[in-house]
Amino acid sequence: MQRPYDKIAQILKSSETKVLNHTRKLIKLGVIKRLGVSVNWRTIGKESTLVAAHIEQKDLKKVVGAVNKLQGVSHNYLREHHFNLWFTLRADSQKEIEKILKKLSKRFGVEFHNLPVKRAFKLDVRFDARSGGRRLLSSERGLLNAERCSLSAVDKRILTGLQEGLKAVKRPFDFLGEDDFEVYDALVHIGEMLQEGVIRRLGAMVNHHKLGFTSNAMLVCKFDKARVVKVGQRLAELPIVSHCYERRVFKGWPYNLFAMCHGRSLDEIRKIAEKFARDQHLSSWDLLATAQRLLYNTGRK
Repeated sequence: MQRPYDKIAQILKSSETKVLNHTRKLIKLGVIKRLGVSVNWRTIGKESTLVAAHIEQKDLKKVVGAVNKLQGVSHNYLREHHFNLWFTLRADSQKEIEKILKKLSKRFGVEFHNLPVKRAFKLDVRFDARSGGRRLLSSERGLLNAERCSLSAVDKRILTGLQEGLKAVKRPFDFLGEDDFEVYDALVHIGEMLQEGVIRRLGAMVNHHKLGFTSNAMLVCKFDKARVVKVGQRLAELPIVSHCYERRVFKGWPYNLFAMCHGRSLDEIRKIAEKFARDQHLSSWDLLATAQRLLYNTGRK
């Protein structure tokens, strides 16, 4: 689809020019953060994890600065809990992740806990722009079971180009054409990567705060193996949940089920979480409110 805005215009019964103008306006207002792709890194052999640490207030600035400079870190949050620093980390292997965390621990005298995913229940959710922060749209379930695949040199070049971002122009993919390689051929490769689950999403990455989802918190629960799958699936169905995983635990942290929750207020999120806890007879759970977003870069390589 060399002219995607024209296709969108047909769906909306509008014109390509109007759709482009509105898109540029949303970018200017900060509602759209960027145009590009969200990559499912696991399909191309990358490993990722969630990292937790307790950082003293006096050391926060220097630790956060060091973490945010790491190439594999795309999200970093300060949360209201003893374990107050939470960030995502991606590398070529879990061994490499452990090496990075060990180096950080040695540098700052702090233990950084590795919580890799054991099972995914929900990811790649869409925010419903028309709900005013009340509702998320369902995720792509097929992405949960996407298998690993090898990328050709052409695939890698296209993926790199897409991560740099697309411009709001009539033919946003023209820059992918190179020598005898036509834009149409690039679109065929993009379609294949979408089909294989390498590309989670191609389009506009939105600032969910601008859509009314101004609060978020991480709901964590403790379950045994017999119940974790059933409860995880139910938790993933909550309208406020964007991502839901079973993760590894560590000493002092018994919670193995994680869910990222979004809403108009923390009170709203808490009420829904408390109802879920009652319905599922949860005896061990917590809600970690976000105190500060320290890094949020979905396009980071």
